[in-house]
Amino acid sequence: MTERTLSGERADILDMLAEQRKMFLITLRNLDDEQARTRSTVSDLTLGGLLKHVSTTEQHWIDTIRTLDDTAEFDMESAMEQYYMRDDETVAGLLERYEAIAEQTEAFVAGLADLDLQVPLPTAPWAPERQWWSARKMLLHIIRETAHHSGHADIIRESLDGANTTMQQGTDAGMTFD
Repeated sequence: MTERTLSGERADILDMLAEQRKMFLITLRNLDDEQARTRSTVSDLTLGGLLKHVSTTEQHWIDTIRTLDDTAEFDMESAMEQYYMRDDETVAGLLERYEAIAEQTEAFVAGLADLDLQVPLPTAPWAPERQWWSARKMLLHIIRETAHHSGHADIIRESLDGANTTMQQGTDAGMTFD
């Protein structure tokens, strides 16, 4: 990430998002492409699919704020595709994309004039009437989505090979476990 000099609410939002990304990314450490595509639970979710999803979700909501399109509709087909890591995708490539999206998000939020900006949400089958959220609420939604899927990722990784976020954080802090 690039060094930033924000303060106040924007800094708090970006710090919390960075923290949630970091927690999510712990689940992908030392993971190869085959492991990233492996279903280790009864769910269809995989670590590679979740990485692709959180990246795409963050980019989607930032683009929604940026474009202010009051005719947008939710694209169900692309939404379902984003949960699956294709054979031609790699963990390294998906991580590189996520980092680029994170940098774009930070730059966009730093330059956003008003967190109270009212943004039209795309309509969807479950929300056929247009709703409007503040840019702030959309940014908080990105944080919630990242945290939500971080929990999924932790369970998938633990089922895959026993690794988990809490133990890794302890190890990173210099703790040893018997």
